[in-house]
Amino acid sequence: MGIREAPTLQKRQVLLFFVLLGLSHASTESVRYSVSEETETGFVVANLLKDFSLGVEDLSSREARVVSDDNKKHLRLDLLTGDLLLNEKLDREELCGSTEPCVLHLQVVLENPLQFFQAELHVKDINDNSPAFLDKEIILRISESTPIGTTFPMESAEDVDIGKNSLQNYTISPNSHFHIKVRNNVDGKIYPELLLDSALDHEKQSELRLTLTALDGGSPPRSGTTLVLVEVLDINDNAPKFAQSLYEVQVPEDTPIGSWIITMSAKDLDAGNHGKISYTFFHASEGIRKTFEMDSLSGEVHLKSALDFELVQSYGITVQATDGGGLSEECTLRVDVLDVNDNPPEITMSSVTKTIKENAPETLVALFSVRDRDAGDNGRMVCSVEEDLPFILKPTVKNFYTLVTERPLDREEREEYNITISVTDAGSPRLRTQHTLAVRVADENDNAPEFTQACYTLRVRENNSPALALGSVRATDRDAGSNAQLSYSLLAGPQPGPDAAALVSIDADSGQLFALRPLDYEALPAFELRVRAADRGAPPRSSQARVRVQVLDANDHAPRVLYPPQNASAPCTELLPRAAEPGYLVSKVVAVDRDSGQNAWLSFRLLQATEPGLWGVAPHNGEVRTARPLSERDAPRHRLLLLVQDHGEPPRSASVALHVLLVDGFSQAHLPPPAAPPERAQPDRLAASLLVALAALAALGLAALLLFVAGRLCRRRGARSRGGCALPDPPFPARLLDAGPAGTLARGGRHLGALRGATGATEVNSLKPIFPNLSPQIPGNEIEGAPSFRNSLGFNSQ
Repeated sequence: MGIREAPTLQKRQVLLFFVLLGLSHASTESVRYSVSEETETGFVVANLLKDFSLGVEDLSSREARVVSDDNKKHLRLDLLTGDLLLNEKLDREELCGSTEPCVLHLQVVLENPLQFFQAELHVKDINDNSPAFLDKEIILRISESTPIGTTFPMESAEDVDIGKNSLQNYTISPNSHFHIKVRNNVDGKIYPELLLDSALDHEKQSELRLTLTALDGGSPPRSGTTLVLVEVLDINDNAPKFAQSLYEVQVPEDTPIGSWIITMSAKDLDAGNHGKISYTFFHASEGIRKTFEMDSLSGEVHLKSALDFELVQSYGITVQATDGGGLSEECTLRVDVLDVNDNPPEITMSSVTKTIKENAPETLVALFSVRDRDAGDNGRMVCSVEEDLPFILKPTVKNFYTLVTERPLDREEREEYNITISVTDAGSPRLRTQHTLAVRVADENDNAPEFTQACYTLRVRENNSPALALGSVRATDRDAGSNAQLSYSLLAGPQPGPDAAALVSIDADSGQLFALRPLDYEALPAFELRVRAADRGAPPRSSQARVRVQVLDANDHAPRVLYPPQNASAPCTELLPRAAEPGYLVSKVVAVDRDSGQNAWLSFRLLQATEPGLWGVAPHNGEVRTARPLSERDAPRHRLLLLVQDHGEPPRSASVALHVLLVDGFSQAHLPPPAAPPERAQPDRLAASLLVALAALAALGLAALLLFVAGRLCRRRGARSRGGCALPDPPFPARLLDAGPAGTLARGGRHLGALRGATGATEVNSLKPIFPNLSPQIPGNEIEGAPSFRNSLGFNSQ
């Protein structure tokens, strides 16, 4: 079970640190736990819910996790219970070596909002390592003249455990000459020394074999042994001597392997074999022997493996010089490793957010830590991101940073960001490490659709087939995904009129407009509707555009003759005085065409006549005039067949029959009446009665036509405005050419033209242009009751 220890920081320091880091919601209070090494995986170290006053829901909702300084997953957090569990067996010697106490620094990180908790895990040592001698055999050459009480230093054993579990004592196998004395060195370790208890005699015993045992203080204790071979030598009365007891040398950590470090030198006054000196490392650890090597004859020390300042900053080496007689002396060689900037900064990402919603406030993008294994300026770091990006770095606790958005992001401005985090040290040369994050901006429905035009104009020829494609509208949306998927629909038009849904349909996906039924230009020349484009966002956004549909006229109506009437019970007969001059206006054919444009431009020509050379027809206004003077030989009755034709493609036409009666003395009342013989008195009275009857019929017909036209105009003007019938348009000029769908009527057939006679005493009077506008919708039966007009009525047209 984990043991919680009290925080070591004073209350004022904790309060000050919380104030400095309040914006990041990070806690610097450090909680201590402890666990023994080699504890089984899954062991519960502590419960964070109780220690940090958290709820179970906080762990999962705030994405709690444990981060260690070395970025290794020694521990794991159970999000369901809040237990801090061992993720692997811990080896204290591997984690900390000889460092005591062995502490793993942990951070418990919670997001949304960001919060840190500091913790320390103390790994306690157990007695899981036995003392061990590096050499399986120790050889001592001792002169037989060595005084009693002389001590002989021996190689020590190594025990990687610490405290009471480390090396505590040495023993030697029972013998009559030596016993073991334990000596404490300056580095805190104990070393064995062989103490001579009785004099040696080379002749009696030239060598002794002893067993040296190293014991630790564990429970139960562990031990290690080595063989001590003592060779008894003849007398050698001078030991080697070093010039100084301490040698110091500084070596850069990037020194190549095999480089010369130093040459150790000692002198021996003896001659011969007793004066030959050999050099060895004494009491050297395995790490020293792997790093350095010594030439036993020359005393040169060379580099055997690469140095690393970040692992070992200094080496203390004991060098022993031994002569041929077995006498020796030691000195200390201290090798200081100089740091070079050979480690770039390291970036460890703890949390990364790959997608950020646009328009969101300050958002955490990444949580990371940095470190540099070098020292001094070589390990001092500066962390930065590009200045032109909307992201900033915020320091939290030591060497921990958060990358957050500086302002709300706009996906339409930029959809993805590649953020490069740079960490540069202050060494020489400077080393830099970069880490690039790809962050996408998630779309929000913050843009309404936009039509390419505010108003669309579509044209379709009347009498179209159903389901005919009229055209299309198009809108775009700057958003993405479903927020940019558009659907189109129709709305009622801004002006009163037929329902657009009954005339036109729209494809909801493509915006294509289709006619639902045939359109009639004469009934509806144009109409407007509104189109709505809506996206599929939540909530949806929409916009509208106006669509004006213009119906193009087709030549689907033949000209209709208004005068002379063709459906009267009796044919209309024009009276022509025999005294008429050439060019005399006999009659005027009045016709209308419900079409427009050139489809309503009417032309007139003569098809048949009793006397073709007697008549002339104006092609533009339908006036029928005499082409030559009349003679006594001309027949009294004439029938003319005229053709009225429009200019459409294909053209349409109508024919009209005109009856002309030649009379004597018509329209000459201003001349002195000739003396009439008594036998002709009765015919004159008959002619006068006929004229009166014709005049009455003409007046009645004119009145009926005026009432009919006025009524139609009032009904159409009343539908357009609520104020009753509007005033008619001003009359058109007396001289007319084709100007619209009414043929010889002005403004596209919305006026009825007047008949105009020739000048002179015998001219035929005509109707004044007094009729108001007629709408394009003139049914065929609206003119069937029009009266027949004759040019013999005698009305003055001046």
